[in-house]
Amino acid sequence: MRDLDELFLALSKSAFRSKFRLQGKDLVYLHDKGLPTVIAHAEDFIAKRLAPAVIKNDGKQTPFRGHPVFVAQHATACCCRGCLEKWHRIAKGHELSPDQQAYVLKVMERWLRDQIA
Repeated sequence: MRDLDELFLALSKSAFRSKFRLQGKDLVYLHDKGLPTVIAHAEDFIAKRLAPAVIKNDGKQTPFRGHPVFVAQHATACCCRGCLEKWHRIAKGHELSPDQQAYVLKVMERWLRDQIA
């Protein structure tokens, strides 16, 4: 797992990752539901879509829009186990530990807070 300042600096240098912004319905949803509710959704998505050791459709399990968390996952490279390995140094092939899940949640929460500001 990486230092968050180091990670966000690296993400800002990626043309693909840095293009993601909350817009339209996703931004309205975040404002209407509030950050605590969206973070609770993120926690559930992490547990179901990222935490298992083997994910049947890994690399394709996260839509690009439809929920603020999906956008945050792509913006922060928390969208699949391959990106978690490449960007966050979290190896594939094992279930994410509670600490790793908390780290992923912290990464996405920081990005979402930046979108609100």
